[in-house]
Amino acid sequence: MAGKAVEKRTGSDVDPRDEPSAEWGWHGTFPKATRAAGWFTAAVMFLMLIGNHENRTEDVVLIVLGVGIIAGLLFDIKRRRTSWRQ
Repeated sequence: MAGKAVEKRTGSDVDPRDEPSAEWGWHGTFPKATRAAGWFTAAVMFLMLIGNHENRTEDVVLIVLGVGIIAGLLFDIKRRRTSWRQ
């Protein structure tokens, strides 16, 4: 009898006790804008290589950050393609 009283929550339901903003309006993320901002930021990192640098320390930091951002974006693409659909 107790098993029938328990209802399974779907993955998209948000409990207002967990997220108070769900009570008064839209609750979600901006996945496309986040990805676009990531690609834009990576491009800006590589564009900042052009300049009057005294040594290559700045270049190394910019390249590592740009490659790290791109690696994260590629990981996100792979994760979205292989994720379990609900």
